[in-house]
Amino acid sequence: MAKSRKIIISCAVTGSIHTPSMSPYLPITPEEIADAAVGAAEAGAAIVHLHARDPKDGRPDQTPEAFGRFLKVIKQRSGAVVNITTGGSPIMSIEERVKPAAFFKPEVASLNMGTMNFGLFPMLARYKDFKYDWEKPYLEGSHKGIFKNTFADIEYILKTCAENNTRFEIECYDIGHLYTLAHFLDRGILKPPMLVQSVFGILGGIGGHPEDVMHMRRTADRLLGRDNYEWSVLGAGRNQMQVAAIALANGGNVRVGLEDSLWAGPGKLAQSNAEQVRQVRQMIESLGLEIATPDDAREILSLKGADRVNF
Repeated sequence: MAKSRKIIISCAVTGSIHTPSMSPYLPITPEEIADAAVGAAEAGAAIVHLHARDPKDGRPDQTPEAFGRFLKVIKQRSGAVVNITTGGSPIMSIEERVKPAAFFKPEVASLNMGTMNFGLFPMLARYKDFKYDWEKPYLEGSHKGIFKNTFADIEYILKTCAENNTRFEIECYDIGHLYTLAHFLDRGILKPPMLVQSVFGILGGIGGHPEDVMHMRRTADRLLGRDNYEWSVLGAGRNQMQVAAIALANGGNVRVGLEDSLWAGPGKLAQSNAEQVRQVRQMIESLGLEIATPDDAREILSLKGADRVNF
């Protein structure tokens, strides 16, 4: 970012971590997801990171049909770069997870860099009553389950999307994930410029302490070479804005959104994704920095363009 100093804001509008009982503002239906993505873009997000949900009960849905209900709407109403998850949820197979990205050929897809414990179960201490019967077992299952992303899984996603010219939001939850990324870079399977999303505050990954944030940055610089990647951060839950502030002061980009945090401040639920985008945009502009437009992001990340997607 030292070359342009235009800050890419990504917004992850719904995800698969939080369940409907946790916030009435979590987008569930295709219409809600489309409105949330467009609202985030209007507030200043250059990239919208998308999951789909079953509109009847809000459970994660990784079928191409579910994504098809909102992708065209977002493209028609916004110029934002669309990023389709290949993470899905930890209980899905790798074949399920890659299907929407393989079918729709987006400009960007997410790519997780390692198998890990992914602890959602501590949220059970805060939420006692659930609207839908799937929510509690889903959270409990993270106590004994893992989020599987083996070397073979990563290669499967890369090979499946290889002919589509899709680039990746490369999600690194710990230092070892950066070494895995360096392995694929050294083999020439991934090529710069890369968007490296450092994830902080998920139980099972690296924490959100300032030293953790800077350790990820320093290690990425050493392993990848600063000119080969764009660094972005997301802080889970209460870490969101603190981690964003540290990254912005050190040349980073930021991701916000209700996938990562339901909050707009201590004890205050965010009423929209756009609210979080506006918060971080204010932080960016108060530092004398400029946000990237979607077309700026396309140039910075060497994306193929919205005219070359399959939606």
